[in-house]
Amino acid sequence: MAIQRTFSIIKPDATERNLTGAVNAVIEAAGLRIVAQKRILMSRREAETFYGVHRERPFFGELVDFMTSGPVVVQVLEGENAVLRYREVMGATNPANAEEGTIRKKFARSIGENSVHGSDSEENAAIEIAQFFSGNEIVG
Repeated sequence: MAIQRTFSIIKPDATERNLTGAVNAVIEAAGLRIVAQKRILMSRREAETFYGVHRERPFFGELVDFMTSGPVVVQVLEGENAVLRYREVMGATNPANAEEGTIRKKFARSIGENSVHGSDSEENAAIEIAQFFSGNEIVG
């Protein structure tokens, strides 16, 4: 098994309900280590850059508004096959379809307010991590 890093965001719907610790507990119980973490207010420019792949989709503006509506917690997670493992731990985008015990089943309010983001590939993880963290902020 390969040790990887992946990127996570605890979204505004979760931070406003003080769920950072609860989400972190699920992450750590799944065998992933949090090697970098900070609470930020994402700027409109950061959100538009981060979600740029969705720029032409009808939900883009609403997504950017949501992600800049309150604090988020950006994280770097590390572990064996971290990208796939975290995607399993997050659960389906639609919390109604998520498996019991996953973050979205436990905490998400809806498809839009689904509590967390996780990278979908190793390549995207590296890009996403670099957008929010410098090398000396990641301590493995």
